[in-house]
Amino acid sequence: MNNAYELLKEEKLEGLDSLGFIFEHKKTKARICFISNDDNNKVFYIGFRTPPKDSTGVAHIVEHTVLCGSDKYPVKDPFVELVKGSLNTFLNAITYSDKTVYPIASTNDTDYMNLIDVYMDAVFHPNIYKYREIFEQEGWHYEMENENSDLTINGVVYNEMKGAFSSPDDVLSRQILNSLFPDTTYAIESGGDPKVIPTLTYEDFLAFHSKYYHPSNSYIYVYGDVDIDEILEYLDTKYLRNYDYLEVDSEIGLQKPFDKPVEITVDYPIGADQDTANNAYLSYNVCIGDVLDPNMYRAFDVLNYALVSAPGAPLYQALIDADIAEDVDCSFEASQRQMYFSIVARGANEEDKDKFVEIIENTLKEQITKGIDKKTLYAAINGEQFRARELDFGSAPKGLIIGLQLLDSWLYDKNMPFLHLHGVEVLEKIKSRVDNGLFDYIADALLLSNNHKSIVTLRPKQGLTAADDEALRVKLAGIKASMSKAEIKEIVEHTAYLKEYQQTPSSKEDLAKIPVLSRYDLTREARPIDLAVYDEAGTTILHHKVSTNGIHYFNMVFDISDLPLEMVPYVSMLERFIGLMDTKHYSYTDFTNEMYLHTGGITTNTAVHEIYGEHDKYKMTFEVRSKFIYEEADSAKDLVLEMICNTNFSDEKRLKELITAEKSHMEYILNARGNQVAATRARCGYSLRANIADLANGVRFFRFLKDLEEDFDNKKLEIISTLNNLTKTIFAKDRLLISSTGKSEVLNQARRLVADIKPKLSQERKEFEGHNNFDVHPVKEALKDASQIQYVAMAGDFVKSGYKYNGAYKILNTILGYDYFWIKVRVQGGAYGCNMNASRQGDMVFVSYRDPNLAETLKVFEQTGDYLRNFDADERDMTKYIIGTVSGMDTPLTPSQRGLRGLNCYLSGVTQEILQNTRNEVLDATVEDIRALADPVDAAMSQGYICVVGNESVIEANKEIFNNIESLY
Repeated sequence: MNNAYELLKEEKLEGLDSLGFIFEHKKTKARICFISNDDNNKVFYIGFRTPPKDSTGVAHIVEHTVLCGSDKYPVKDPFVELVKGSLNTFLNAITYSDKTVYPIASTNDTDYMNLIDVYMDAVFHPNIYKYREIFEQEGWHYEMENENSDLTINGVVYNEMKGAFSSPDDVLSRQILNSLFPDTTYAIESGGDPKVIPTLTYEDFLAFHSKYYHPSNSYIYVYGDVDIDEILEYLDTKYLRNYDYLEVDSEIGLQKPFDKPVEITVDYPIGADQDTANNAYLSYNVCIGDVLDPNMYRAFDVLNYALVSAPGAPLYQALIDADIAEDVDCSFEASQRQMYFSIVARGANEEDKDKFVEIIENTLKEQITKGIDKKTLYAAINGEQFRARELDFGSAPKGLIIGLQLLDSWLYDKNMPFLHLHGVEVLEKIKSRVDNGLFDYIADALLLSNNHKSIVTLRPKQGLTAADDEALRVKLAGIKASMSKAEIKEIVEHTAYLKEYQQTPSSKEDLAKIPVLSRYDLTREARPIDLAVYDEAGTTILHHKVSTNGIHYFNMVFDISDLPLEMVPYVSMLERFIGLMDTKHYSYTDFTNEMYLHTGGITTNTAVHEIYGEHDKYKMTFEVRSKFIYEEADSAKDLVLEMICNTNFSDEKRLKELITAEKSHMEYILNARGNQVAATRARCGYSLRANIADLANGVRFFRFLKDLEEDFDNKKLEIISTLNNLTKTIFAKDRLLISSTGKSEVLNQARRLVADIKPKLSQERKEFEGHNNFDVHPVKEALKDASQIQYVAMAGDFVKSGYKYNGAYKILNTILGYDYFWIKVRVQGGAYGCNMNASRQGDMVFVSYRDPNLAETLKVFEQTGDYLRNFDADERDMTKYIIGTVSGMDTPLTPSQRGLRGLNCYLSGVTQEILQNTRNEVLDATVEDIRALADPVDAAMSQGYICVVGNESVIEANKEIFNNIESLY
């Protein structure tokens, strides 16, 4: 081993099939954790304990700025250059309440080391000490276009946090932390409070980096099939040995327990058209204790399920039955020094706060006295164990999630990084104590009898955003009024200078210092489609041969392409409610318990698949997805059939509960995903698929639910009848296709299951009544809410204008997202993000995220064609764009994702040849291919389909742009 390090620990990680090692760098005491296994999706991060002392957002701003150039890589935005020109499978930086982490991942060895080097130089040798402009761009600065202009504030983090402070859920989370841990760093807003961010000085910003970004305060993580000796040598010789040990005061202190609960009430903004009734949030929050307790770290996820999250759980049901809230959810936070547990009532009223607390505590007493339902506890534990076996984290690399989980203990005890990586063993231990009353004791000692708790009320207030905006305007006007003419002139000149600085590209010489792979490093062959097609007595079975660690992913796919538009919201409701109501043989609570006792879950999903080569044609499916270990196949099949064939929708009380809860959930979704709302609504003017999406998951679905809730008594029989008829129409044997993912042996299992399933389905195919009458219509729409920022979308259809899709559009996504839009909308405009998407059918949309602007962003979108006509790139730059594009195309997939990819290709008619042709078009693309996209982009954007979601005042100030302005809600 390298003499610069001491090996402190070696540990076998059974559930991960890995070995864990802890090294300490002798000179600096930097900590290095290595998890060794055969995973080629290699992960690295360097992190630092970064507890802020105020809410200026200094930790967040430092995170943004260190990635804006360094000694070795002095370009303005090496992060963007890496996104454009690396094969990364993950590349980001994350600010938490008490730490900042810089993770990367790649399956390419050379790329992996390149990414590590850029990040290491960024955190230790950033250009922030040389260029104050970096702090101003990413943090905050004053702006005035001319001496007569209003004084304003701009900055990427500043605008990002204005968006965060517009979300009631974000506001509530922040207040919960403040209330439970008032004497610790968790009482501070590490992301930054927009009212406080402008008090951060450049000098304090630099001092924060200088103090905390030192090897002695670092946590370095290496994961996967790597040469650890090579990496340790690199870390020591290139960076660590150049520092001496430094005692860094970054310890995260513990909050002293409360003598009695505290209560806090704060206002949050709602739109002028929103009602204050049934719009408050009530939360009951309890500090659970030290995160270094591995049993409680796992046990509270189980308790959460048993008390609140499971369908019909006692705390949930008691609050709903008492009409305290429209919906209730629960969260357990274990990624900080002290864990906490929160029960949140949404759609509540402030005056019900005392009743809310009383019901929770009385219900806890009842549960503790009679004993929490053991079957529910076992079901919850089995579900957790299945997830520990599956290790499916979607698009995030497995090694990244494991590495972040390390910090839940490592950050607070350098000798215990692997404490929470033995989940399977801890869950088994917990399971053995269920019958001995473990969870009754926990509920009593740590919830009911624990005084370290808070009651936080979020009170809705109309006009709060407008009042805050006006207060800021008056404040800035006062600041300007106090300035001398020379000071005003200086700000005007500096505004122009900063824009020029932002527009000026890095030199070719500096750009050449960023490591770039060559096109020869890219695999020419498109990733194979995992797909074999079989016929089983007239039913198509798709088999996706993938190693799944003994799990069978068994999806029943029903073709509902003939579904008329007016029925889409009902199908979406069916998708959400089936499995959450009583069936012939089970109550909905018992059904869910049985599901988790025997499977990893049964879910439903509706999907719309565009058909290759056919404009605006699609195949719509209703999918019933189940996953189980091979031995549980029959139990899984019986449960699926019980759900789709025997659900009873006639329980009016339960149906009303579900509609109300889903309406509340959709309100949260619309608030949190304004960019998706804007993009979908803009496309509704010309795209049938967009209309389906809006009716199934968007604004019209929310309004559909709202209408059903308000007129439930008159519509309940129609709802019940429609849901019953849908199950008979959808779940028919002639609509069925099977998608089965697993090793070879699951194919025979799938065949056997199909033979058992088909006789239980509707034997005759009944066609839906109605038609998809859709007329193309102009969309220039604004949806107002209480946000402090906007989400701006412009869309169009280039195929309708006579153009065809090709692989160059994939590269366009990279070029616009990390060049033109990045500079114009993010760097200069101050938005948090901006991107585009183009489908094979010609559907193109541009959309910004947490954007302080509106008309200015639309102008940028309109000028995209001109940018493309003048687009130029040398071979090196063009190669970067291609590599960055291929990186997105080749992101590693989990076993379940590989199966879904095969299913999607089959339903869309996308063959291996089509994928290969598209890949060839990407790999062989030239500057001329990109320039050729100018006309189709102009054709699409000139159609003028626009939707903006956001600030009421900004929308009203730009009302001439729109032909329709209304409230989002």
